[in-house]
Amino acid sequence: MIEYSMQRQIISTKEIVTPIGQMLAAATEEGVFFLGYAESLTLGFDLKKAAAELEGSFKKGKDDAGERHLLKLDTELKEYFEGNRRQFTVPVILSGTDFQKKAWETLMKIPYGKTWSYSRQAAEIGNPKAVRAVGSANGKNRIVIVIPCHRVIAKRKGLGGYTGGLWRKEYLLKLEEGTIT
Repeated sequence: MIEYSMQRQIISTKEIVTPIGQMLAAATEEGVFFLGYAESLTLGFDLKKAAAELEGSFKKGKDDAGERHLLKLDTELKEYFEGNRRQFTVPVILSGTDFQKKAWETLMKIPYGKTWSYSRQAAEIGNPKAVRAVGSANGKNRIVIVIPCHRVIAKRKGLGGYTGGLWRKEYLLKLEEGTIT
């Protein structure tokens, strides 16, 4: 489920440990709006920018409105990395331009274990010439793994880019192929 919201939000955060590194997640009572790699040089900036777009404020404590979504995300990520989950059900909130939202929604249509080229993704959103814009939108994806930008590769089968590092993209693709257990 995808939610769009611009109301004043209380934001909860959670650190999540995965086989490819520690991650930071953030959510409101409506859903998850951020999942990024903890060592990212822009993590703090990206999280603050996403929070500002939601007009949110951070709150600490276990009674936070978004805590249930963060717990569900943690469970679903564990199941994903164990090979027992192919699709995420945690609600997400997308904030970005209309084009970015369209690109991210299209990413969620790529089946588990499959890859698309950037040109196919551009064609799927109805703008086949927007290959670079699609790549840029994917690079601004704030909910990695759940919105599977790692499933988009270069037309000639190269990995393309990935803000979490190509080694992570390769790991995720191999995990979905079943070659990592």
